[in-house]
Amino acid sequence: MTPPTHPPALVPDPEVEARPQRRTFTAAYKARIVHECDQADKHGEINAILRREGLYSSHLSDWRRRLAQAGSNGLAPKKTGRPKKSPALRATHKELKRLRRELALANEKLRHAHLIIEAQKKLAQVLASLEAPLSAHSA
Repeated sequence: MTPPTHPPALVPDPEVEARPQRRTFTAAYKARIVHECDQADKHGEINAILRREGLYSSHLSDWRRRLAQAGSNGLAPKKTGRPKKSPALRATHKELKRLRRELALANEKLRHAHLIIEAQKKLAQVLASLEAPLSAHSA
């Protein structure tokens, strides 16, 4: 007797995206959904629209709030992340780094000069102390 053959089981793909992509919506899409939800007059119709589109109620409330505050411009996608530095600001930061390096170099040279001056003072004192006994003997 041969064992029954079963169709091969569907194995899910083990590869997963390293980082899922965030969904983005155009301003026209947002305006269309808000308008469609505003036109809904039957009980549960808004929920049906949100389910159909795969949206959350927070999307709708956020889009309505932004539309009320800034008009149609409020629905435009917002830039996320750190704002880009202007070329003038980048040049200023580069100049600041250069000036800080120059200052550090100048401070190091100044410290070196002070060490040399201190060494010269000590040498002058030693030579003066050696010269004092010699001048006392020659007199």
